Amino acid sequence: MTLADQISPTREGFIEADGHRIHWEYFGDGNREAVCLLNGLAMSTKAWYSFLPLLQPEFDVLLYDYLGQGESSAPDEPYSITRIAAYLTMVMDALRIERIHSMGISYGGFVAIEHARQFHHRLHTLTLSGIILSREELFEMYEALSLRFYRLGPDCFGLYTHYLYEKIFGEPFVRKIGRDALEPMRQRFEDRYKNSIHCLIRLTEAQEEYFGELDSRMAGYRAVTTPTLIMPGEQDRAIPLWAQKKMLDVFPNTRWLTIPECGHVAYLEQPALFFGTLKAFMRSKTLDFEGPA
Repeated sequence: MTLADQISPTREGFIEADGHRIHWEYFGDGNREAVCLLNGLAMSTKAWYSFLPLLQPEFDVLLYDYLGQGESSAPDEPYSITRIAAYLTMVMDALRIERIHSMGISYGGFVAIEHARQFHHRLHTLTLSGIILSREELFEMYEALSLRFYRLGPDCFGLYTHYLYEKIFGEPFVRKIGRDALEPMRQRFEDRYKNSIHCLIRLTEAQEEYFGELDSRMAGYRAVTTPTLIMPGEQDRAIPLWAQKKMLDVFPNTRWLTIPECGHVAYLEQPALFFGTLKAFMRSKTLDFEGPA
């Protein structure tokens, strides 16, 4: 039995929104500030379980599944990142949480940014990793390629997962654990979605709204004065650092801090450093903080 198998939420439930059920989980007694860890594209709440000991007991943790993830509804209809972000505030209201620390990595960063635009008064801090807030041709080509693989069906989807797992990790991490150790992770991803590829399609398509509205919403993003930490992996090949750095010119109260020797999923490759830095930031609630020793 793994550590994750031994963990269970203190409270869990659903909110009803837009005719769908959105699953949430809460870890803690409510007497501490809470951090919401926002899922990547192909994640669910359970993907975070093994990292919870790195945050507790100092912080409570809030998790929720987007449409098409985990135990939430998975309709084959258009999704909206704007609405997915709003679901977080609905969950907070249901739990009577006034403010949270928000941490979004990869797809979760899209959700975090859009939640901050709408509800920055409900945040203590905002942390982003592996994400962009600009139109980039290379990213849009990658997004279009992903959708082509998804739409070709299960056989091509399996091939795509091999490509994805080559792209998202840093060289030191793969050398450390070995190529063979990646295969069970990749296989779990393929098995989880091979019969529900429509969820990945709908979540990916939802990015079109996000990017399509950037210009009209930019004033709202620039109004987010929440202390914001941008913390990418220095070897991120999915979202290169030059693209992520553009966010420094958008959010007015921002600090840039790279996690060394890791790729796109920095929290997985360097968990002690990533979550140690995150805790130091959340503890301080300012950009003037000392990271872990």
